Amino acid sequence: MILRTEDLMSRGLVAPERLDELRRVAEKFAVAVTDDMAALIDPADPADPIAAQFVPQAAELETAPDDLPDPIGDERWSPLPGIVHRYRDRVLLKPILICPVYCRFCFRREQVGKDDGVLAPAALDRAFGYIREHPEIWEVIVTGGDPFMLSARRIAAIVRRLDAIPHVAVIRFHTRVPVADPGRVGAALVAALAAEKAVYVVVHANHPRELTPAMRAAVGRLVRAGIPVLSQSVLLRGVNDDTAVLEALFRGLVAMRVKPYYLHHPDLAAGTGHFRLDIAEGQRLVGALRGPVSGLCQPTYVLDIPGGYGKAPIAASAAERDQRSGIWVIEDSAGCKHSYPPRSDPAGGSN
Repeated sequence: MILRTEDLMSRGLVAPERLDELRRVAEKFAVAVTDDMAALIDPADPADPIAAQFVPQAAELETAPDDLPDPIGDERWSPLPGIVHRYRDRVLLKPILICPVYCRFCFRREQVGKDDGVLAPAALDRAFGYIREHPEIWEVIVTGGDPFMLSARRIAAIVRRLDAIPHVAVIRFHTRVPVADPGRVGAALVAALAAEKAVYVVVHANHPRELTPAMRAAVGRLVRAGIPVLSQSVLLRGVNDDTAVLEALFRGLVAMRVKPYYLHHPDLAAGTGHFRLDIAEGQRLVGALRGPVSGLCQPTYVLDIPGGYGKAPIAASAAERDQRSGIWVIEDSAGCKHSYPPRSDPAGGSN
């Protein structure tokens, strides 16, 4: 079951006096929370990190000067509906703009959750035609919205059509469903992903409490079918802006055979300023994971450059060249600095 604004109040997840506030937000941005996610919310905790992600709040109606309706520049690289071709060798295919939950920080919040949420058959045919006509396309990333909201039959049809395009080598699905509505990841959906080409699934999880037994079972069904699973997360104030929380999240994912792939710096989406950290704060949090946490547990910290210029890694570098001597200085996980190559002078060791 998907809960809407009034449902959140009837479940005791929102105080009655906040109903008008929620309705005002819902007039502008889509609202939906699954039973699975609602069950994780502690209504007694005003700072609950799950509620922060899914329950609307008045701050979303506050637009900052830097906010953008298309914060990562999708429109600039969209030659036709359903396609975004930002990088030479890969495209986004967006067959659906409906999600099981609507994240309050979503960078596509201006687009998702509308009535015309599924790409019409003719438009989908044109999107496949575009992919066929561009032999440089090596990877297709099926996203949205959430493509796992499609029926298993429709997912299988997408996989078959991409599998039949000779120059497409990799098919990647981005989804929140295994976290937000894990029951949808049944045998039929898993079977729909079968292909001769490499098929990857990237799940979106932001807090260790989202790694429920049901979510682990859903991921397990994918993994046992031989489908590699990665994860992406968004660094969010009030949700996971804490090294211990990030460590627990990434360790939990790796333990279920999910490789953390990206940790996104939040985008400049309208009404999401309350989630955003300064990049320096993000660098400090990510840097604190280096050394104490296995490399398997460390995603790439990235910023999608506003205007459509693509992702860039933004973690602080551990290497710095001394401008006078030309020698590289490398900082270890304890904060000690070492010259590279090592200097014979003992003073060139650590300090």
